[in-house]
Parts: sequence; C-alpha cells; structure tokens
Amino acid sequence: MSKEPLIAVVDDDEAFRLALAESLRSLGFDAREFTSAEEFIAGDGQGPCDCVITDVRMPGMNGFEFSRLLTSRQTPLPVIIMTAAVDAGLENKAKISGSVGLLRKPVQSDALIDCLHRALRR
Repeated sequence: MSKEPLIAVVDDDEAFRLALAESLRSLGFDAREFTSAEEFIAGDGQGPCDCVITDVRMPGMNGFEFSRLLTSRQTPLPVIIMTAAVDAGLENKAKISGSVGLLRKPVQSDALIDCLHRALRR
C-alpha cells in the first residue's frame, strides 16, 4: 500500500488555507493546514511532510524566510510559494529563497499540479 504524499499548507488566510487543503485532497494528496511558519516549525506531533506550500505575506516569518529555513536544513523540504501580490521581482525572490516555484493566487490547478510534481521528484 502506497501512502499519499503529505503536503503542508501554511497560510494565515483560513478560508484559502482550508480550500487549498481540500483541493489537494481531491487531487489525491494528504494535506495538513498551519496558520503560520512558526506553527509549522513548532510541530504538531504528526510527523514529517513531503512538501510545503506557503503564502508570502504572513504575520511573523514571511514565506521567503520560511522557504530559506526549510531548504537550508540537513534534510531540505521542497517549498512552493504562493501570493496574490503582483510586486516586481517576486519570481527572483522565490528562486533565491530555494523554492521550487511561485504560484499566483487564485491558484490554477494545472500550475499547482505541475509544481507539486517538480517538488516531489526532488
């Protein structure tokens, strides 16, 4: 029996976070939701995940800082960053942070699936 990849969704916007997690489940992934990078880091006793999808703008640690932290670990986690912002240079900032990709909100399912496949192949 193979297990579904576990994707952590980290976003302070509750409605978006829950909707994205439900979309991931409908695509055959397991998903867990976290309200902040700090909540994810503190852990919830439910074990490691296979990939993290995080928003850029959150209270506390932002998505770029979070991505740098996760990708610099001895066992790095693939990170996908998402944002509703249209600021210039976000793609470059995402790349520098070590993320697999940058998705724009509202997230298109084909772009999400493509990013997840790239992230999980690592």
